[in-house]
Amino acid sequence: MSVLRTRLWPALVLVVTAAVGAGLAAGLDTPDRSAPVGASTGDPAPPIAGTTLDGGRFDLAEVRGHPVLVNVFASWCGPCRDELPLLAEAGRQGQPAGLRVVGINLRDGPDAVRALLRETGAETMTVVPDPDGTLAIGWGVRGVPETFLVDRDGRVVDRRQGVVTRQWLEQRLGPLLTG
Repeated sequence: MSVLRTRLWPALVLVVTAAVGAGLAAGLDTPDRSAPVGASTGDPAPPIAGTTLDGGRFDLAEVRGHPVLVNVFASWCGPCRDELPLLAEAGRQGQPAGLRVVGINLRDGPDAVRALLRETGAETMTVVPDPDGTLAIGWGVRGVPETFLVDRDGRVVDRRQGVVTRQWLEQRLGPLLTG
């Protein structure tokens, strides 16, 4: 009996894990029409307000009139780590045209975020911690990284789930910076 149990146990665990995973994946792919979807293209940007990682204050409403790139990231996310240098560079290049880059840091401790920003050359990025995920939920974030572009009127004009590329940034940011 114990030999049979020993041989069946891994198979049972695999089947249960696959079933749970398939159920979760199906639930993520099926939108709940009764729930708000967060930041959709053309909609007013959801609020971001709070104490920044460096102890300052940030309020998205106060930067109205400027284009804003909002990036949701976490230190434990490998793709986030890969794209942060590109976002920091975009922020430096877009600054003369008024671009603001703000990160919403999802469920991290301040030391981990500071280390990540140092490692990726993004120390000057404004970061609003989101330890419980409330801001990310308000934006309709489904995973990290996720990036949003907000125009000078405070409307979401683009959204990228997953890693941004230099080409995506150039194509999407260009019109925001010249407008």
